[in-house]
Amino acid sequence: MKKHLTFIGVMVCTFVFAQNSDDILRYSNENLQGTARFQAMGGAFGALGGDLSALNINPAGLTVLNNSVFTISSTIYDNSVSATYFGTTRNASESDFNINQAGGALVFKNPNSKSGWNKIAIAGNYDLVQNFDSQVFIAGNSNQGIDNYFLNFADGIPFGSILIQDDEFIEDAYLDIGAQQGFGTQQAFLGYYGGIIDPIEMEDSNTAYINNAGYSTVTQNLLRSTSGYNSKFTVNFASQYKEKLNIGASLNFHNVVYDRFDEFIETGYDADSEIQRTTFDNLLRTRGSGFSFSLGAIAKLNDVVRIGGSYQSPTWYRLTDDLSQRINSDLADEDINFINLDIVNLFPRYDLTTPSKFTGSLALVFGKNGLISVDYSYQDMSRAELGPSNDPNFNSVNNEVSNSFGSISTVRVGGEYRIERFSLRGGYRYEQSPYARIDNIGDLNGISGGIGYDFGGSRLDFALSRTERDSSKKLFDTGLDTPAIINVINTNATLSYTINF
Repeated sequence: MKKHLTFIGVMVCTFVFAQNSDDILRYSNENLQGTARFQAMGGAFGALGGDLSALNINPAGLTVLNNSVFTISSTIYDNSVSATYFGTTRNASESDFNINQAGGALVFKNPNSKSGWNKIAIAGNYDLVQNFDSQVFIAGNSNQGIDNYFLNFADGIPFGSILIQDDEFIEDAYLDIGAQQGFGTQQAFLGYYGGIIDPIEMEDSNTAYINNAGYSTVTQNLLRSTSGYNSKFTVNFASQYKEKLNIGASLNFHNVVYDRFDEFIETGYDADSEIQRTTFDNLLRTRGSGFSFSLGAIAKLNDVVRIGGSYQSPTWYRLTDDLSQRINSDLADEDINFINLDIVNLFPRYDLTTPSKFTGSLALVFGKNGLISVDYSYQDMSRAELGPSNDPNFNSVNNEVSNSFGSISTVRVGGEYRIERFSLRGGYRYEQSPYARIDNIGDLNGISGGIGYDFGGSRLDFALSRTERDSSKKLFDTGLDTPAIINVINTNATLSYTINF
């Protein structure tokens, strides 16, 4: 079937479904990825360097390398999600395999330089910052039906503004209403022609609506499947001064692909209810790119102690969303199936800016025997923004972000112990909740471990890492107020191969 598309204008769309604070959290979160050595040590590389993924923490670490290298890494991802909704718990899992890192560095030495700058290095590195592949299954008996979602949108909207015009197809009416009157009126249209709600009076001027389903509780099932990634390609330059000071800078180019498909089914109505089953599905697609830069330095205080500091600029994203929907019930219009996932609402391009980040690091290097490293990062999430800034709907979201979000403190600890050609590694990671005043998302805790073997001209590394975080999530942005409690456990098994030149 040919796809039908239309724009929903930025000045008339409420953006309730498409753009909100969830987008900021999704693209601000850089989950621990990278090489196996980097993951095994919890990402605590701010004062260490010597690893291509360490450029994500401190771009000065490139000149810690003694020679040119190429590294490629692959990861098996396991995402396990437990969701509890009105006392009912359901589990879901998703597994995936990706080449999550690939890059190389060229190191040029000049130990006789009179200026003292004895080493320079350049690098290009690809990292999978975030893997969005996941499934969440939410089920339970609720006292809040999907009719509340449509009633919240329909309240105050004249009935005449959501009616199909003479000789107009239902799918064209759906798109035209979205483009001309906005997302909220479009959802009221879906609720009416989907049979979920009716006007109290069949008059064009009517602005009050009632639901068509009878229930005290309903059985709700939501399967949310997400896929895609947030990747980053880094171009880095670094230099070393007298083997005591390393400085570096990186340009980071981000790419976003995100798909979210929600399959919602509601049953369990009263026996005399005209509606016995409702389905409501939504497919959201996001595509875009971003840019950021980072600066850093690492100082070698003596043979044991190294300190590091780095600045990660805001990431400036340009994103576009499109949304497809379909709905059905026992009272739906006979043509309702013409509104399906081939009927696409296109939203205007928008801006998303994630806050800058500061990192301080300390490492103790015990010669060839091993090392201990600690990183601390600070990021003020209340400074995140959606734009353009002249849109009042974005201003509303930004005010919510400013009032609800706080600062994120992240601590990463890593260690490595070497036994001849073998290296044993372990790490710990803690990330504070981004919320300052509510408990929508809990703190993240992660542990990791790994082993490496040095062949001389190359190295093979393996890591196993695990993170866990709790959050609460509403099934829809409005109408169904009771959230599901979500527990997410991510387990990564990563293998990296490094060649020295």
